[in-house]
Amino acid sequence: MRGLTTRGRSFLAAAIAAAVSAFILGEKDLLRVAILLAALPLLAAAYVGRSRYKLACTRSLEPGRAPVGSSARVILRLQNMSRLPTGTLLLEDRLPYALGSRPRVVLERLGAHMASSVAYTVRADVRGRYPVGPLVIRLTDPFGLCELTRSFPSVDKLTVIPQVVALPTVRLAGEYAGAGDSRARSVAVHGEDDAATREYRRGDDLRRVHWRSTARTGELMVRREEQPWESRATVVLDTRLYAHQGEGPTASFEWAVSAAASIAVHLRQAGYKLRLVTGTGIDLDATEAGGEGAILDTLADVKLTQTGDISTLVDMVRRRSDGGLVIGLFGALTAAEAQVLTGLRSNGATCIGFAIDSSTWVTMTPADRQDAGRQHGATTLALVRSGFRSLPVVHGDSLAALWPSAGRGSQGFAYRAAMAETVAGM
Repeated sequence: MRGLTTRGRSFLAAAIAAAVSAFILGEKDLLRVAILLAALPLLAAAYVGRSRYKLACTRSLEPGRAPVGSSARVILRLQNMSRLPTGTLLLEDRLPYALGSRPRVVLERLGAHMASSVAYTVRADVRGRYPVGPLVIRLTDPFGLCELTRSFPSVDKLTVIPQVVALPTVRLAGEYAGAGDSRARSVAVHGEDDAATREYRRGDDLRRVHWRSTARTGELMVRREEQPWESRATVVLDTRLYAHQGEGPTASFEWAVSAAASIAVHLRQAGYKLRLVTGTGIDLDATEAGGEGAILDTLADVKLTQTGDISTLVDMVRRRSDGGLVIGLFGALTAAEAQVLTGLRSNGATCIGFAIDSSTWVTMTPADRQDAGRQHGATTLALVRSGFRSLPVVHGDSLAALWPSAGRGSQGFAYRAAMAETVAGM
């Protein structure tokens, strides 16, 4: 019979043998033994078969979003809806390979109308959305004569999000743009005088110069004309496959994704109206409530693409550009591609570019390393000439350590001259 264990089949075989012997020998007592041996596995099968349809199960994940490299707790709650206790229960929750091996938990018995909870831990080192379940339960009777399987079809999703790094508070150029109902705010906490100033731009009336802010920041600052202004920022993520190197969680692309998540969360918590644009075609407005979760969920799924180029990415950003602050995380760029990025400065946007030297994520010969370094230096210089505040990134760099360099202050002639001299000397 289906569901009988080896022991249960042995009982049936013994029952058949005893029954045949009873007829041959004419022994009624032996026939009674045969009936008993046959009844035990049949009753066990009926008991287990009835029990498996009297079980209810729920699953919960704590937390539902887990950062890369952290653990999540899965809690299974089983309730016996029957008036009879169950036998031994073997629980097995199906998991994808990335979350580890399938957990197996044994419950000795579950009393009538009783509930019990079991928990296990999963850990993921790779971003993504992973199915947890379905749950498979194996039920056995107390004598081990029958074993049946019950599957619960419900599946929950565990979202493994990028690592979010806490960033220091700095004041960024170009942090105010457009008009709106919100009070103008800054990444740092300043007085009312600072809340009404911005950097000097060519063509501004010199009578609007705010000397107190100018003295404090070391840059020419002017009073803003419109009072309700709002902080706007666009985070741009380069997803070109050939622009990144390395494999798995330590690849250069994973550094860029983590940086994009950290910057987006940091700016949004500082009161920015935030927009996320990626080379995969994602254009997410994260202004509304729940925007932080939407950012992290989006970046949990983002992948490298074999198609697309820098010009397509620039066009996506410019399609709804309202000025403000643009922060780009770029993989390997040619000088020509860096020149194309000039288009991001439309509507007076202030641009900050993290230029990732993806070649430092792989092993290279000294000669190749020197060539790659020269190319990256030229790219960084080209970004500066395109009007970016350029921040070079190599393997091992910490975003928290680089972030203060994104603060106020321009990379002027002296910086460009030094970069040009460095590139020429390589």
